Amino acid sequence: MKQVINTTRKHAKEKERAATLKLEMDYELATLFEALENSNEEKILECKIKLDTIRLELMSLNAL
Repeated sequence: MKQVINTTRKHAKEKERAATLKLEMDYELATLFEALENSNEEKILECKIKLDTIRLELMSLNAL
């Protein structure tokens, strides 16, 4: 019974983390769009790195 509860809690935490990551991804995409409009190369690179990190974590959670 304890294993079932722990598995359920783990799944709920993973689902919550995936939702948070998707919100972070939306924010970074908006920031990237703004940086592209302003031709801010430094911010563009920073956003791309953050987006790649988010993508990798979402893939590890099987949320993509």
